[in-house]
Amino acid sequence: MLSGVETRSVSPVFVGRADELETLHEALARAATGEPQALLIAGEAGVGKTRLVEEFATAACRQGAVVALGGCVEIGADGLPFAPFSAALRALRRELPADVAAAAAGQEDELARLLPELGETSPGRHDEEGMARLFELTARLLQQIAAERTVVVALEDLHWADASTRHLLAYLLRTLRSGRLVVLGTYRSDDIHRRHPLRPLLAELDRLRTVHRLDIARFTREEVCRQVAGIIAGEPDPDQVDDIFERSDGNAFFVEELAVAAHAGCCTGLTDTLRDLLLVRVEALPESAQRVVRVVAEGGSTVEYRLIAAVASLAEDDLIEALRAAVNASILIPNPAGDGYRFRHSLVREAVSDDLLPGERSRLNRRYAEALESDPTLVPADQRVMRLASYWYHAHDPAKALPAVLDASVTARRRHAYSEQLGLLERAMELWDAVPEDVRARLRPHDHAEAYPACGCDTATTPLRYLDLMAEAAVAGRLSMERERALKITKRALRLLEDDPDPLRAAWFWSQRSRLVQSLARGDGWAELATAQELVRGLPPSTVHAEVLTAVAGWSMLHQPGAEALAAAERAVEYARMVDARSIELNARLTLGGLMVDSGAVDEGLAEMRQVMEQAIQEGVPPVAGRAYINLPSELESVGRSREAAAVLREGTAYARKFGLLDSESWVWGNLSDSLYSLGEWDGAAQAAENALRRGQSAKPQGTGALCLAHLALARGDLAESERQLNASREHFGSHDPMPQQRLPLARIAVGVAAAQGRLLDARAELERALDAGTPPGTHRYAWPLLVAAATAEADALTSPTAEQDRERILARILRTVKQLTTAAPIWHAHEQWVRAEVLRAEGRATPGTWSPVVTAFEALERPYDLARVRHRLAEALITVGGDDERARATELLRLSHAVADHLGARPLADATALIARRARLPLTGPAQPDPAAADPAEALGLTIRERDVLRLVSAGRTNRQIAEELFISPKTASVHVSNILAKLGVSGRGEAAAVAHRLGLYTEALPVRAAR
Repeated sequence: MLSGVETRSVSPVFVGRADELETLHEALARAATGEPQALLIAGEAGVGKTRLVEEFATAACRQGAVVALGGCVEIGADGLPFAPFSAALRALRRELPADVAAAAAGQEDELARLLPELGETSPGRHDEEGMARLFELTARLLQQIAAERTVVVALEDLHWADASTRHLLAYLLRTLRSGRLVVLGTYRSDDIHRRHPLRPLLAELDRLRTVHRLDIARFTREEVCRQVAGIIAGEPDPDQVDDIFERSDGNAFFVEELAVAAHAGCCTGLTDTLRDLLLVRVEALPESAQRVVRVVAEGGSTVEYRLIAAVASLAEDDLIEALRAAVNASILIPNPAGDGYRFRHSLVREAVSDDLLPGERSRLNRRYAEALESDPTLVPADQRVMRLASYWYHAHDPAKALPAVLDASVTARRRHAYSEQLGLLERAMELWDAVPEDVRARLRPHDHAEAYPACGCDTATTPLRYLDLMAEAAVAGRLSMERERALKITKRALRLLEDDPDPLRAAWFWSQRSRLVQSLARGDGWAELATAQELVRGLPPSTVHAEVLTAVAGWSMLHQPGAEALAAAERAVEYARMVDARSIELNARLTLGGLMVDSGAVDEGLAEMRQVMEQAIQEGVPPVAGRAYINLPSELESVGRSREAAAVLREGTAYARKFGLLDSESWVWGNLSDSLYSLGEWDGAAQAAENALRRGQSAKPQGTGALCLAHLALARGDLAESERQLNASREHFGSHDPMPQQRLPLARIAVGVAAAQGRLLDARAELERALDAGTPPGTHRYAWPLLVAAATAEADALTSPTAEQDRERILARILRTVKQLTTAAPIWHAHEQWVRAEVLRAEGRATPGTWSPVVTAFEALERPYDLARVRHRLAEALITVGGDDERARATELLRLSHAVADHLGARPLADATALIARRARLPLTGPAQPDPAAADPAEALGLTIRERDVLRLVSAGRTNRQIAEELFISPKTASVHVSNILAKLGVSGRGEAAAVAHRLGLYTEALPVRAAR
């Protein structure tokens, strides 16, 4: 019947698309240089997207590239989680087994969520970073595979992509920075209506400069003529071309269908409706072939031969003949893997599926489900559970569908496909009331729900409750970023619990609601947490009780640190130990350690935090270890131990990256930026802050990165950039959940910017707003720099007539606040002296005796920039009131201060020291205190040859361990040399030593700066 054209229904000649192919080949060439490429190919259904990708893939393979294809899969109306990525990775593994094995080494249990062939998945940790961790490992895998060869990953039919696939694609395209990789995605542009789930992703990707979009247009009449000629293997009749062009409107697939129909003589009387056009050849098939085509249409994007045989119920010879007829008619084609069949074009499948009667559709789904239950080997193992759930659901059999859907939700959770898990749980809740009681009674939380803690009941014998599903769905919504849906679920659950009280379960839902309210910027979450705390009060110890107390302690540490927070943390640890909730205990102990440090028990608190970090690493609890890598160095920084903090933070970046803890890594980078700023390593601080912005997935760690950049820009005199980053930081932090650790540093920068711009009244307003909000115990590390900034602003405006009004009141308020803050650590004792000195300067009463103890205090600390600032003030006082006999001392102080400012790029400080020196006619050049007769400054300073080598490496930012490695000495010996150098140069830290070396011109060529290992 159609045998004359059966092999030419697709034109053997590739028509048109020259510009599009050129764009793709240019991307391939750029990728070959190590610059990853991403392209989205858009076009209406049937316009030729797949043919373009196939043509490009063939050419890429000829050029030595490895091409991995993956398509989004539909089962009925459902998609398989991560299906295109799983297919692409499977293709890569077939082509490059050794490379994939090497790239996945050590992370097989995580990556098996996408590629089951790698082994068993780990039980998994279901936390906010679980999905991000999987995404990071996937991106790293692809980058490593594409390090030595060009790889093309093509993901087709993104309009069918499940939410998890969309999230992974977005992550991949946002983060890829290296590798010879081309990522292609195709989608139907005519399907993307306003509410289509792909639309927000497309909008996000359009904003990325690294992602390019190709819009595939319909064919022109000339191109249609060439396509028809290829199909019929001859010159077409011009009138026929005109008719086909008019009716197809240049759509390549419609051109094929019309050309085949016309050539076969079955076009007469054909209506112009799309469905008729697509069904005309199906209806011309023998009845048995039409029956098989209808079976395949309802089975999914690709259906295995053995499954078709089980559902079609035809004799094997009859089935083979029916399939041959459908293949010869170019309606079905064999799957490339050779184990099944799919429609040549999804438009035909959709038309056949839409033509099924309602009862016919549900009957086919039932037969699919029964066949799969009878023989689970009919489909690939990684698809079995999801497909069975879909078949039973669309068979409209609630009793069978509910258990299958719940099994599928567990599979989705194990794969970190939380969006799909949420959808399946919502489907289960929809089915719940329609399922007979005896079926529900056989379901167990142990099998299907793990979010809500057991709290004393036996999950293997206790029946599953509707509230268990709601708890599971609430957590899935939070982990998949579907927070609005999760919040609605928690609200519904709490309404149900009003009618059937269960204080423990209600407390759990209130705790979840607190987290969601904070995530959605609806508040600080305290009202919800307080409700949960009240509900568990007086109840026997339980996991929920320990969870609530730990959450209360953590919230209090960030918002209202003090004695009550410390007591809450102690109770949380006690309850967690009672119920043997180890991860909760570690979290609570970490919070407790931080609060101990803030309360003055510095050594005990730091020891506790170190022990928690070590135990979390040993016991394999990355979320707690990641948090420890944030909080421990933060507390070290808070007591002035910046060098120790930086060492821990560098370890933390490697740990967080290894385990894909993206937000934790971002926090670590932000804290490292703070510590490097303190140590005078400002270029490293800027890079760390940029990393915090780039790596963070959530707003707040990104806000910390922006805040660090604002601080650096202010110190370097770039007020416009400082203000821009300050506003960016405020936007990231939001106004819904004010925390002292964010509020006070923001105020410090705002005061500094306003003062530098001459807006003293605005600076005062910022200060008063910050102090009105309070400086509770434990916030001294943020309050002291704010007070320094405010007192400095007042002192700098001493001669301004507009500053006179209210100055006395502002200074008095600063001093009242000083009395409230702790000075337990040397760093804060030094800050107290600094603030008091600036207040005296603002009153016009500062003398050298005012500033000398401040300089002495900072000389004992490794804070080169702060030391340079107070040395500048002492020099200023010496010049003003010290007399001629103090000029030599003032000169040396100004030289040291200017050298540090010049080295750091702190332009305002450099300009200020230069101005004072110029006015006082003091020289800023020359050695620190060398022998005038000596030609070599290093010799004049008494440096040995080995000490010169060490100073050179110190100037390049090397650590003691790195110095030891390069000079083949022990780290202890390196440490001794560094101490001797600091003493000979008369400086207090490595940053100042580098500045002196720079000023004296000891080294003309800079060594490359290396990061600590």
